Amino acid sequence: MQFSEQWLRSWVNPALTTDELSHLLTMAGLEVEETQAAAPAFSGVVIAEVKECVKHENADRLRVTKVDVGSGELVQIVCGAPNVAVGVRIPCALPGAVLPGDFKIKPTKMRGVESGGMLCSGKELGVPDDVDGLMLLPDDAPIGQNIREYLGLDDQLFTLKITPNRADSLSIRGIAREVAALTGAELRPVAIEAVKPSIDDVRPVKIEAREACGRYLGRVVRGVNAAAATPAWMRQRLERSGLRSISAIVDITNYILLEQGQPMHAFDLAKVEGGIAVRMARAGESLLCLNEKTVELKPHHLVIADDAKVLAMGGFMGGEHSGVTAASQDIFLESAFFAPAAIAGRARELGFGSDSSYRYERGVDFQLQREAIECATRLVLDICGGAAGPVVEEVAELPQRQEVKLRVARVAKVLGVALSAEQIADILSRLSLPHTLENDVFTVQAPSFRFDIEIEEDLIEEVARVYGYNSIPSDAPRSGMSMLKQPEEQRPVDQLRHLLAARDYQEVVSYAFVDERWERDFAGNDKAIRLQNPIASQMSVMRSTLIGGLVDTLAGNINRKHPRVRLFEVARVFLRGEQGFEQPEKVAGLAWGPRLAEQWAAKAERVDFFDVKADVEALLHPLKAEYRKAAHPAFHPGRCAEVLVDGKLAGVIGELHPQWVQAYDLPSAPVLFELDLACAIARDRIKAKPVSKFQPVRRDLALVVDEQVTVAQLMAAFAPKRAQIVTDIALFDVYRGKGVAEGKKSLAFSVLMQDNSRTLTDEDVEPALQALLDAVSGLGAQLRV
Repeated sequence: MQFSEQWLRSWVNPALTTDELSHLLTMAGLEVEETQAAAPAFSGVVIAEVKECVKHENADRLRVTKVDVGSGELVQIVCGAPNVAVGVRIPCALPGAVLPGDFKIKPTKMRGVESGGMLCSGKELGVPDDVDGLMLLPDDAPIGQNIREYLGLDDQLFTLKITPNRADSLSIRGIAREVAALTGAELRPVAIEAVKPSIDDVRPVKIEAREACGRYLGRVVRGVNAAAATPAWMRQRLERSGLRSISAIVDITNYILLEQGQPMHAFDLAKVEGGIAVRMARAGESLLCLNEKTVELKPHHLVIADDAKVLAMGGFMGGEHSGVTAASQDIFLESAFFAPAAIAGRARELGFGSDSSYRYERGVDFQLQREAIECATRLVLDICGGAAGPVVEEVAELPQRQEVKLRVARVAKVLGVALSAEQIADILSRLSLPHTLENDVFTVQAPSFRFDIEIEEDLIEEVARVYGYNSIPSDAPRSGMSMLKQPEEQRPVDQLRHLLAARDYQEVVSYAFVDERWERDFAGNDKAIRLQNPIASQMSVMRSTLIGGLVDTLAGNINRKHPRVRLFEVARVFLRGEQGFEQPEKVAGLAWGPRLAEQWAAKAERVDFFDVKADVEALLHPLKAEYRKAAHPAFHPGRCAEVLVDGKLAGVIGELHPQWVQAYDLPSAPVLFELDLACAIARDRIKAKPVSKFQPVRRDLALVVDEQVTVAQLMAAFAPKRAQIVTDIALFDVYRGKGVAEGKKSLAFSVLMQDNSRTLTDEDVEPALQALLDAVSGLGAQLRV
């Protein structure tokens, strides 16, 4: 909202500079976005009257004038303006004056004739003016007075950013009320007296939409001069508030809106047939609005209608066919309260709004309508003449204002300042909030102009605003702190992040909203969780896997010529479950490019499945992972495995499917893994065990098995037969070739044995080895000779 500082100070005039007033309003929640001067700086310009005006003897378009500037002597000035004439009063810049743009006025000669100054147009002074030529002033403008003082040009224009809950501040009246409360300065509202009817003409008013319209007032005014000129003071205030002057009647309604905060409208009475009804629109009705846009009305639209047609959209905009024109002689003034719920959303629906709808949808004082119509009537009679009839009023369902409790102790707890009951009472009184006090509990009645006061916290905010946020001490927070319990069976997620970062991976954060194509390609998910209102067409579903985000990030890095990429992400995925949606957390990683960064000590080799498998094992350590061949829509059919921990599926690892490598324009396939975070952070309870003082014994077993027999099968067979002295079994060689039959392979295992109480002998070792050989005999394993 934009307004004139001089207009505000006519209501309340605190002893503050413009900058101090701006800061005060901002700190009280009425943010001042900017202040700007009403007119650019200039000096030395006074009001003058043209006494003589003759044609210049050497120029057809110039006039030689003699003007009275209040000095007692006439000043000769050469002027080329087309509207210069004897008797007009205009601004005159005398020698020594400085106009906008640092233009200095000096005595000069124009075509051989002395000129002792300059007669000014509004444009030359930086003041809006529709006249082509000199700025014409009223006949009663005092000669010799400084033009800045006369026009009030030493004014500042404030632009406020009003939050939606403070509709009461969308008027000079509301802002003045705030300033008075904040500063204690005297509030001097405009005196409003009821206009006594001089005619008996009325139009009946009926409210049919009683929930949407709580109060409706109307008044007939006959014999007005709608073509009368708007007074300069009103036109100036409107223009400095960002509204252009249209006509006297319209300007008056706009003036009431800006000053009192009450939207109003005037109908041409000659175009109103019968009485006025406030109702909901009917099927097939339409309205040509004042902005020349036709609205096809729907049943949820509130309208003002007569007996034959729709006249206006209630609280929104008037109709073109019932509007006041310069030829109008009789008018019908409207002042109403419309419920915010009945107006909210209409501007967005229709694609345009109005100053009235902006206020109504936020909440207008529902006790203001009679004062507003009386004030508007007085202005109409003073400016346009005419005779007013009695006010017709219909009241339906008005908002009920509930009492709100405010505890003194609660104020101190929330604000951190111990305010006394007397201080709080003073603040509530300054805010025009009626209240009573009993046992340190205030009972406050929210006034009709404050729709935002509903709960105790609203009142605490009001107390804080007026007391001053700067007056509330900035105490350091004090609290008792204790370490949170960290289950021994679970490690912190940050530990995983540090581990992956130490293995050369970099963390990424990607959107949970993904392209539907990613879900089909990388998860085989044709029924992804769809968003009702996606922020972009390519972000229409919720992810069920982190693979898509990693592949997309990889593509972006490759496009920027990164030769080696390692990425990981820890985030939630979204799945459909039996009880609704589930949001498990996953940790996923991707490796692409050379195994090692470019260097002289190692040959460049591309990262492969086993490199990433080592990263997964390091991530899960000390848990032991097992791997099982698997098929996954994202991965290469022969280079994909399920990761199992304690026999339970923990995730998947594999090389990206060649189909997706081609589809996503990747030069080669990355290797990825995705694990359940719960499995990745789980670990066994730490158990202490002694370190043996005796030397371990190592025996190697070379077993010949069929090609289809896997190491995992052999290790699973070893497990139940491992003697207590067997501490570790590890594969260290795989051989195919001479000495091994075709279709067979040789797998060499190292077996470590150790005892904590003695040195092992052959009598201890041989039975343990034989038990291991017996365990794998069922898989066709034979000791290689």
